[in-house]
Amino acid sequence: MANNTRLETIKVLDHAGRDLALDVLRATYRDEKGWVDDERMQVPIEDLTDPAISWWVVQRDGRSVGVVRALYDPPLHLYKDYGLQLLNGVEVDVEAFLRDNRIAEVGRFAVLPEFRNQVLIAAALMRAASTEIAARGYSHLITDVFENDPHSPYHFHTTVMGFVPVATHDTGELNHQGRRITLVLDLRAAYQKLRSANGFIFRFLTGEWDPELHARMGS
Repeated sequence: MANNTRLETIKVLDHAGRDLALDVLRATYRDEKGWVDDERMQVPIEDLTDPAISWWVVQRDGRSVGVVRALYDPPLHLYKDYGLQLLNGVEVDVEAFLRDNRIAEVGRFAVLPEFRNQVLIAAALMRAASTEIAARGYSHLITDVFENDPHSPYHFHTTVMGFVPVATHDTGELNHQGRRITLVLDLRAAYQKLRSANGFIFRFLTGEWDPELHARMGS
């Protein structure tokens, strides 16, 4: 990425922000992937005032190039309805895990095709989401990726962020034929691992955190 390239992360709070998110979802989820018929249904007007949902858009030189959504305390029935199949070697009571931890779901993660090789855009999306989720006191992130999607963020999520694959399922909200892989991230464990390495990713993701949040995650 050129040194003069400017990235800006915008939290979606009004109709103008919603339009920015829809621009990315229209290009990716509707036109490229065919996962939705109407991108407007993915960001209902009600999301703008719902405290259980947050959206962010990343702009590159004023153009919207990436989007992500956080869903706080996702309802347990979503995962029951999906029929999760635990991966070999994974032993977890899904119902107890969701009940005993504070979970936020990260989803609708999308970057425009021509910018997918620019890892800072994906990192900026995850920085915004993980910062607010941690500040709200949530302990874990959960997300799904498509196994057969050539543009899946699986590698980014597992290698850069530290998500762990735990289960698969074949059904979901989007019009996609293929298996989903469910990934989980323990926020405190990930923070401490990244802090020990003290590399660029740790500094990029947490550089704007206040001392209180650093202390809470590092304890």
